[in-house]
Amino acid sequence: MNRMIATALAALIAAPALADDGNVAKGEKLFGKCRACHSIITDSGEVIVKGGRTGPDLYGVIGRQAGTFPDFNYGKDLVAAGEAGLIWDKEAFLEYVQDPRKFLRHHLDSKKAKSMMSFKLPKGGEDVYAYLVSLAPVPAETPAEEAGDDTPASE
Repeated sequence: MNRMIATALAALIAAPALADDGNVAKGEKLFGKCRACHSIITDSGEVIVKGGRTGPDLYGVIGRQAGTFPDFNYGKDLVAAGEAGLIWDKEAFLEYVQDPRKFLRHHLDSKKAKSMMSFKLPKGGEDVYAYLVSLAPVPAETPAEEAGDDTPASE
């Protein structure tokens, strides 16, 4: 319950900042199409969205190297894209969800590359991206931040 309240508050706070970049509430609604294959489950096991297991858990996917969610059996081309440096940032995410196979073929420069994800999301990718960003784990503080040390590391 606390997680739902925190998520709602974060969405309200982030919505104006993300106005040009997507709508969190619309993204949450659109994610209903994604949940047929994907869940969103925190590292501690809290289920935010119960979904299918055909696709990997999308908690913390933004900023993650492609093809690296633990214990998930990815297609070889997505793993290869990740090994080649593909990180799920906004640009990559939006291009991928519009046409996964076309994205991988372009990214890997291979006419034979395949994606295990056959679903295409031609509209609303910005909203789903904003929703996933709103659920992202809070980065851990570095030891200097924890100590309140404002001195630049180079000094």
